[in-house]
Amino acid sequence: MVQRIIAWYKRPNKSFIADTLESLLVIIPIVFLIKTFVFGLYQVPTCSMEPTMLVGERFFAEKFTVFFQPPKRGDIIAFNNPVYRYSKSPVVNLFERYVSWKVVSWTKRVIGVPGDHVQGKVEGGKTVVYLNGQKLDEPYVNQYPIIELFKKELVVGDNIYSGLCRRTFDPSKKWNEQPFYRINPTEIIRAKEFCPKNIFYPYEPTNKDIFDVQLGENQYWVMGDNRQGSSDCRSWGALDGKLIHGKIVLRLWSSDSDESWWMSDLLKHPIDFWSRMRWSRFFNFVY
Repeated sequence: MVQRIIAWYKRPNKSFIADTLESLLVIIPIVFLIKTFVFGLYQVPTCSMEPTMLVGERFFAEKFTVFFQPPKRGDIIAFNNPVYRYSKSPVVNLFERYVSWKVVSWTKRVIGVPGDHVQGKVEGGKTVVYLNGQKLDEPYVNQYPIIELFKKELVVGDNIYSGLCRRTFDPSKKWNEQPFYRINPTEIIRAKEFCPKNIFYPYEPTNKDIFDVQLGENQYWVMGDNRQGSSDCRSWGALDGKLIHGKIVLRLWSSDSDESWWMSDLLKHPIDFWSRMRWSRFFNFVY
């Protein structure tokens, strides 16, 4: 049977169109399988994992081992949008999880695995996390404050979003000497119209920082390293393990840009493009 298929594919006198279409029929499924089950490339769109992962960075994730080895505490994982309303139909559900462009990937750090008891408390005016009765030492948590900025209004259908975003900054340095992002003071002033309290400090308690969860089978507790700028399990509950599809392992490159496509950014800003590269953050393993 295989020999017949190969002979059919290699038959002589094929037209260019037939040859191209047949090649695509072979190549597209292979690319899909590699992208779905072997590795993936991810771009950081939000501040939720700062300073471990900055907006504008691209990462490599391996997807193969998650099918055989569950994520461990401390792993940075990629998973499908946990608040999306997935179809109850098995076929449609699989399409949504592996094919649909409507379901975006999220990235967080694993704090608790199935069977763990995870608690969020406030002690001495600061937030802390307990795992199985032991207070966690979390050196990866963002130690810098974050500030609200106004970038640009975003129109989606009939809705207009304010364009507010949060970015990590070092208060000991001037705005034009920041280590993570170039911050425009006019964006700070504009943001105050929408958010008068525009600076958020590490370990500053909020309502969602108090929780007490016993994780069940195939449930994970994940949180962003930037606790003041992350929507995570504190907001939407435990993560279903079936949504996990990769482990982030390598930072490929880093640019201080909000553009989705680097080529578009290069065409718009051919000179400034290079000055916004964070060269020291190229090709780093992520922990």
